[in-house]
Amino acid sequence: MNIISGIFKNRIIKTSKKLSYRPTKSRVRKSLFDSLTQFQFNSVCDLFSGSGIIGFESASRGAEFVTFVEKDYKALKLIKENAKLLKGPNYNFYGADVFSFIKHCNGYDFIYADPPYGEYDISLLAEEVLEHLNKNGKFFLECDKKQVPFLNCLVRDFGQTRILQWENT
Repeated sequence: MNIISGIFKNRIIKTSKKLSYRPTKSRVRKSLFDSLTQFQFNSVCDLFSGSGIIGFESASRGAEFVTFVEKDYKALKLIKENAKLLKGPNYNFYGADVFSFIKHCNGYDFIYADPPYGEYDISLLAEEVLEHLNKNGKFFLECDKKQVPFLNCLVRDFGQTRILQWENT
């Protein structure tokens, strides 16, 4: 999987077919980050990081602090290996449950969550995450297209993927 744009453009990150994550598709990432061109996001939190591609794409585009939260030890280990190759911002790694992490974290300018479809109460997740979003920050939640929008979010669909978006104004 390669990084689409920025200082790490075309750099390939290591992934594993043995792990159960579902990386965000490149067309979704491109559209998402193209919509953020005028947005300054210094602190990024990649929840349910999986491959870490959202965090690395953020680092490539200028984020100064990137936090990865992934409870699968093997996936987190691979994210750490990729971070060593992509020297850039300050990376933080948490091998923890997202709900445990989010209750005690600082605020972020940009938060992206890509939970396994159907395994979590994403409305509860969104409520928790929105409490830790900095002023003018943005939160994106990737889910199945069948997910009904909630909490006055913006909605964008990409095939069977739906992105729900909030901004803390």
